[in-house]
Amino acid sequence: MFRLPRLAATATIVAAAFTLLVPTAASAGEPTLSDPRTVAHFSHSAGETPENIALEPDGSANVTLAFARQVVRVDGHGSTRLLSVLPEVSNPLTPIYRSAVVTGIVRAKDGTLYVNYATGTSGTGIWRIGPHGGTPVQIAQLPTDSLPNGLALDEKLGVFYVADSARGLVWRVPLKGGTATIWAAGAALQPLSGISRFPAGANGIKIHNGAVWVSNTDRQTLLRIPVRRDGIAGTIETRATGLAGVDDFAFTGQDDTVLAALVTANEVALVRPNGTHSIVLTAPEGLSSPTAVAVFEKQDDKEKTDKQEEAAKREKTVYVTSAAYFTAVRDPNLLTARLEDGEEKGQG
Repeated sequence: MFRLPRLAATATIVAAAFTLLVPTAASAGEPTLSDPRTVAHFSHSAGETPENIALEPDGSANVTLAFARQVVRVDGHGSTRLLSVLPEVSNPLTPIYRSAVVTGIVRAKDGTLYVNYATGTSGTGIWRIGPHGGTPVQIAQLPTDSLPNGLALDEKLGVFYVADSARGLVWRVPLKGGTATIWAAGAALQPLSGISRFPAGANGIKIHNGAVWVSNTDRQTLLRIPVRRDGIAGTIETRATGLAGVDDFAFTGQDDTVLAALVTANEVALVRPNGTHSIVLTAPEGLSSPTAVAVFEKQDDKEKTDKQEEAAKREKTVYVTSAAYFTAVRDPNLLTARLEDGEEKGQG
C-alpha cells in the first residue's frame, strides 16, 4: 500500500538510457492478458479501498479493504461477503497514514487467513482470521513505528515474511506467532528520503523459487533475496528497475515472469525475467490505482485429454485490486482478466 505522487520525471529520463529500464513491446510466446472485466465495485467514501488479495481454491477472492479495516470474500459471481473487521483504534499513529489500515493477506492450506494490521499502536502486527471469517486474533506484534505492508507465508519453513514500508526492511515471524526478527535490511529496501511526501520502501512481497521477492515503491524496483539453507537472507539482487509506483505483484508461472501493479501510473506491467517490462493493463480497461495482482489456476480432478491438459496449463485468471487513490473517478474495484502463458522462455 502507498499513497505517493509519481517520482520525478528525471528518473525516467535517466532510466531510458539503459536497456533494462525501457518498457519493451510484448514478445511472441510470452504471457498475454485478455478479456478484462470488473467483477466487483466498492465504496471509496466508506474506506473500502481494496489493498491485497488471497485466493480460495474455487477462485473466490479474499480482499483486504484497507481504510474500512475489513476483510471480504468476493465469489465468482461478484457477490461480496464480509468476513471480519479489525478492531477500531483510538488516535492511530500509523506511519505515513495516521489511520489504521489492513494491508497484506495470505491464506494457509487449511483455509486460515492472516493479515497485516498497521495502527501505530501495540495492535500493529499479524492477525489471524478463521477460514469462514469471524473475530480476528493478533498472533504477532510489530514495532509501533513500522508499517507492515506485503505479507508472504512459507508453510514448509513455518514462517511469515513481512515487508515494512516505513522502516524499509523485511521481518520474519514464526507461523505460530511470537517474536518478529529482522530478516533482511539495507538501502535497496529503504524508501528514498526527501523524494516523496509519503515515503514507502519495501512494499509487495512473494516467495518464489527459493527466494523472497520484494518491490520497493520509491526506488521503482523489483528485488530478489535468496533464502539460504540455514534460513538466513542472501544478498539482495535488483531484478527490475523503472517500475514507477510499483505496489504488489504476482508470478505468472514457474519462471520469473511477473505481473506488477503500478498504482500511481494506473497500470499493470508484465516484467520479464531479464528485467524488461511492458504495460498489459491500463485505466480504460478498468484500473483505478491498482494495488495488487493474484494469479489463479483452476484445479480440476476430472480426466482430460493431453490437449485439454496443455490448454489448462496455459490459461489462468488474473485478479487485480484497485483502490482509486489517485484517479479522478473514484471507483475502487476488483478486476479479472484471462492469462495465457504462451511458450515459457528461459529469459534472464
